[in-house]
Amino acid sequence: MKTIPREQVIKRLQVENLWWTPPHDIHELYRHFRRRAYFDLLYPLVQQSDVRRAVLLMGPRRVGKTVLLHHIIQQLLFEGVSSADLCYVSVDHPIYNNRGLHELLEIYAEAAGVDLGSGRRYVFFDEIQYLRDWEVHLKTLVDSYPNVQFIASGSAAAALRLKSNESGAGRFTDFLLPPLTFHEYIHLRDLDHLVEPVEDDPLFFRATDIAALNDAFVHYLNFGGYPEVVFSEAIQADPARFIRSDIIDKVLLRDLPSLYGIQEVQELNYLFTSLAYNTANEISLEQLSQSSGVAKNTIKRYIEYLEAAFLIKVVHRIDRSAKRFQRANFFKVYLTNPSMRSALFAPADADDEVMGDLAETAIFSQWFHVDAALHYARWEKGEVDVVRVRPDYKAAWAMEVKWSDRFVDQPHELKSLIAFCQTNGLKDVIVTSRTRSAVRSVAGIKMVFVPCSQYCYTIGHRLVEAREVFPTRQVVEELAGEESG
Repeated sequence: MKTIPREQVIKRLQVENLWWTPPHDIHELYRHFRRRAYFDLLYPLVQQSDVRRAVLLMGPRRVGKTVLLHHIIQQLLFEGVSSADLCYVSVDHPIYNNRGLHELLEIYAEAAGVDLGSGRRYVFFDEIQYLRDWEVHLKTLVDSYPNVQFIASGSAAAALRLKSNESGAGRFTDFLLPPLTFHEYIHLRDLDHLVEPVEDDPLFFRATDIAALNDAFVHYLNFGGYPEVVFSEAIQADPARFIRSDIIDKVLLRDLPSLYGIQEVQELNYLFTSLAYNTANEISLEQLSQSSGVAKNTIKRYIEYLEAAFLIKVVHRIDRSAKRFQRANFFKVYLTNPSMRSALFAPADADDEVMGDLAETAIFSQWFHVDAALHYARWEKGEVDVVRVRPDYKAAWAMEVKWSDRFVDQPHELKSLIAFCQTNGLKDVIVTSRTRSAVRSVAGIKMVFVPCSQYCYTIGHRLVEAREVFPTRQVVEELAGEESG
């Protein structure tokens, strides 16, 4: 049987690296896309020359990792880096099968005519997780070529993180690219006029037209998590074909079985569909086992796999005193991208019953790419949707997610939230609403009511621009100055 000659591999590499020849620019397809906000966070890591580390760009399928890599290449070219000093390799292409990272690097040097022993080079390995023992070989490359900056990407983000921790200690820097935040979605669709910064703090925002912002928010919940969906009416007309076939099915049928050796893919598919339908709801391994007929240990592994692929996020339960339970019998599962639910079932309208769950899912999804230590609290007679726990295991802040204006006028009905605040000494909390902003005082607790869409935008913007978590106490009067009482 004939083997693919080295010359053919070089030709493929030349096709992937169009900037090696005039006009020395990336492909038109990638130039067409706007840069994601996360470009400004990732680019400094790529530029670092004083620290010998490979950068691992991780994230779910189709959130724009490949586009982001090409935008970085474009910026490096703009700043004067020689085109021959930039190499991109789509590792999952069949022509590279059975070729290790060292050989691919040698082929690049031959194809571009560069000396790897001198000068600053940038090498991009896209979809690296399908190379066997990639983490060992990448670490060796980092040690062997101190003048080469290696940037790798992969879709099975948690699997990459696990292997980077095991084999690349001190040699890898992880960077997570999440699905589109609502802040990015608004910017990409040129809807920035729907929000404005509050006085004295440009990192906080309020809606200029809450009805229009909510329309955009509902559209975001149904179609907004993936850049390609945002700009394609054809995909929006049939999101199941793109999101389910191109993203979910490929993860369930290809990525996870190949990475973890899963045999019963139908069981995994059924479990994910059930979890997606119940996003933002409390579940237990016992319930899932009884409904599916699958052993609890197997379901636990499947959930770990689905988290590894960044399809879901498990949020753990705490009690009324913000303490973790010794046995995690109950937990919540959230889709990392709310638009997956509309692709699996049907798009939601603003008045649909599921909007409460989708709004809660959206709020959690804005936070998933940072280590915010978020939990939910539940005890015999109460529940609080979101609690951030400090390192000393005390509640830092809490919030209740509502897609309704009812509680703005009836804040005393939020009995569980009031009880939790009293137990944990919290003096102010956030409650999301549908359209109204207000401040209410109940039992000595200041409740800040903020429209859910406005909150999601502010969180997404602040985490990128300020690179910090959302401090409740700083927004009490700024976000809810229209009404008081």
